[in-house]
Amino acid sequence: MDQSKEQRILDFVLQNAVRGDPQNVVDTIDEYCTHKEWAMNVGDEKGLILDKVVIEAEPSVVLELGTYCGYSAVRIARLLKPGARLFTAEMNPIHAAVAKQIIEFAGVQDMVQVIEGSTADIIPALKEKYQVDTLDFVFVDHWKDRYLIDTKLLEECQLLRKGSVLLADNVVYPGIPDFLEYVRTCGRYDCTNFPSHVQYINEEDALEKAVFKGYL
Repeated sequence: MDQSKEQRILDFVLQNAVRGDPQNVVDTIDEYCTHKEWAMNVGDEKGLILDKVVIEAEPSVVLELGTYCGYSAVRIARLLKPGARLFTAEMNPIHAAVAKQIIEFAGVQDMVQVIEGSTADIIPALKEKYQVDTLDFVFVDHWKDRYLIDTKLLEECQLLRKGSVLLADNVVYPGIPDFLEYVRTCGRYDCTNFPSHVQYINEEDALEKAVFKGYL
């Protein structure tokens, strides 16, 4: 049976990265995806924007929508303060299995929990099943047709508080116009756009930061 791209990324990390060094694990994945095979991580350039927004937010409770290989979970976790929690939702069991191994190899497994399943099921369960009161930071980087649906679901489940930060990837490429229109016009968010490029290729993209102003 042929290996998946995700398994090849994992193998490259296990063979070349430094165990317990999350920055080195991130750099190793970037190296693989720059020189060997493109992959849908947030990547190095947009990753610096993600870093900046996470550092400014100083979150204690983080939700990531779309784990993939665990790249951004490791990237975020390396910036979190002791005792912080990062929940990352992944629908694909193969991706989730790879991500768990990369997260463990990077040494951030104590603060990162990979939750397998659909965001439609995971988001409503966060309060009772995972003891989440509200979320400080949400990284939105999963199925593009779920961005708006899941943003509204976070609101409906009262998981956002005044000052909660949403950061959405790929808002230019491939583009998520319904999500952008909503956060920019509904009156509940203060938005900032960060122009950038698609990971590992010279194609324009951007991230959108939306800070929740409260339930109006």
